[in-house]
Amino acid sequence: MHRHCASGDCAPKGFTLASVWSQRSVVVYGLQRRAALEALFHGGAFRSDLCDVDPYTLRAAKHHGEATDRLCPVCRRENLTHLTYVFGDQLGHLSGRIRATRELEPMAHEYGEFSVYVIEVCQNCQWNHLTMSFVLGDGVARGIPRRRLAEA
Repeated sequence: MHRHCASGDCAPKGFTLASVWSQRSVVVYGLQRRAALEALFHGGAFRSDLCDVDPYTLRAAKHHGEATDRLCPVCRRENLTHLTYVFGDQLGHLSGRIRATRELEPMAHEYGEFSVYVIEVCQNCQWNHLTMSFVLGDGVARGIPRRRLAEA
């Protein structure tokens, strides 16, 4: 086992969905993350290649992100922030939006299937990386919901 994995650095800390019964098709991008950091620290990549978050994502992390207890692996000055995006045909106008972790379980009961992507962002050095993706939903096919007046 690699020394980083022994300390638990390969799994996305601070993000648990043990209570979400419908979680499936889980992909953890720990190996890609580790390879990117290895390239950065050993001369195979420039910091500007990996710390290049776009302004929208940086603002989203500041205003809508969920704080973690995990220190940024690049600058080691600030804790990472998680952004959780949801995508799916059945979500209609909600597809592509950021959701809080606590909102995912109710959504899993309301929608048949949707994909979730979790990105970690450092607001200090602008490191960003996709940490995991998975599918949620109860499996019941539904049509695209009509936009509610209150949400318009």
